[in-house]
Amino acid sequence: MIRMSAFDLDTAPPTAPTAPAAPTASAEPAAAAVPAAASTSVPPDLVLEVEHIRHGFDSQIVIEDLSFSLARGSIGCLLGPSGCGKTTVLRAIAGFEPLRAGRIVLDGQPVSAPGLAVPPERRRVGMVFQDYALFPHLSVADNIAFGLHRDSRQARRERVAEVLELVGLAGAGARFPHELSGGQQQRVALARALAPRPELLLLDEPFSNLDVDLRERLSLEVRAILKAQGATAILVTHDQLEAFAMADEIGVMHAGAIEQWGTAHQLYHKPATRFVGDFIGQGVLMPARVTAPGQLDCELGTLHSRDGLALPPGVAEVDVLIRPDDILHDDASALRAQILHKAFRGAEILYTLRLASGGRVLSLAPSHHDHGVGDWIGIRVEVDDVVAFPR
Repeated sequence: MIRMSAFDLDTAPPTAPTAPAAPTASAEPAAAAVPAAASTSVPPDLVLEVEHIRHGFDSQIVIEDLSFSLARGSIGCLLGPSGCGKTTVLRAIAGFEPLRAGRIVLDGQPVSAPGLAVPPERRRVGMVFQDYALFPHLSVADNIAFGLHRDSRQARRERVAEVLELVGLAGAGARFPHELSGGQQQRVALARALAPRPELLLLDEPFSNLDVDLRERLSLEVRAILKAQGATAILVTHDQLEAFAMADEIGVMHAGAIEQWGTAHQLYHKPATRFVGDFIGQGVLMPARVTAPGQLDCELGTLHSRDGLALPPGVAEVDVLIRPDDILHDDASALRAQILHKAFRGAEILYTLRLASGGRVLSLAPSHHDHGVGDWIGIRVEVDDVVAFPR
C-alpha cells in the first residue's frame, strides 16, 4: 500500500475514499464570504449572533424564533433532550442547513438568511463530530494537516506540532487512528478542528462515545485547551455535567426554542421556567401559598426569598422547587421524614424521603449519615434561592 502525506501536497488535500468531508474550514478570510455592502454594526467582540432563526423540514418546524450571541473567547452550550433542535442549530451555523427566517452573523458578516447561504468552507468554522470523523488511512499528523493545504509545507509541520503539543499528543503524529484510544482520537479531532485557527469551533456531542469517567475528565481538559487558544466555541449536548464542566454560558433548549440562557449557577438556582427547573439538576415541585411579599408557606414551613418571588401580580397558589441540597439531615429537628429509597454516591447518599402527608422530597447527606430504608430521620430546610411557579 502507498501512503500519501499531506505534507507532500502543496496544492490539494489527500482524498479519502469513504471518509466524510473534512470538518475544518479553509483559512480564507471571513470578509470574502459576503459582499462588503453586507457588513453590519455588530460589536467586534461578538463572534456569533443568531437572530430569530426559523428552520424546518417540509411542514415540520424544528427551530422557531431562536436567538443568542457569543462573545469572542467564550464557550457556549446548547443543552437539551434529544429532538429539541440543538444539533439543527449547530448545522445551521455551520452552513449545512438553510434558514426560513432570521439570520446568522459570523464575525460581523451575515452568512445565513433567507436567500443567503455562504458555503460552509467559506465560514472559517471548525467542527468536531460525535464520531470524530478521522480519516483511517491517514496518520495523526496528516489528519490534522488536512485543512492546512493552503499553507507551506514548513508551516503545516509547525502548526501540526503545535496543536499536537496543545492536546497532549506530542510525538504521536506518525500513528494511525486505529492505534489510539477513544480519548486520544477525540484529541486528534479537536486538534484537526483547531489547526486552521477557525473563528468559531462547533462541537456536536463530542464525548458521547466515551465512558463516564473519561467524559468528565476530557470535558475539563478540552475547556482548558480551548481557553489556552482563546477559541470561541459552541458545544451541543444532552449531558448536564458535560455542559457545566465546559461552558461559560448555557442555553437550555426545548421544542426548538431556548427557554433560558445563562450560567450553570443561574440555571440551577434561578430557573426561569418549569421546564428548566425540571430539566436542570434534581428536585420536586411542592404546593405552596404566597403569604407575604417574598414569603410562602408549604408543608416544610415558611420560606423567605432574599430577592423576592418572580411571579405575576396576584398569584397566590404556587409550586415551589425544592432541591436535594435544600433538605439537610438533622437528628435534632422536629420535622421528620421516612426513607423510601437511598442511592450511595461515594461521598454522599441521595435519599428519597416521604413526608407525613405522603409528599416526597430528595435529600443529599454525607455518606457517614447512613440510614436504612424505612427509617424516620430528622430534616431541616435551608433554601437560599426560593423558586416558585404559578400552579
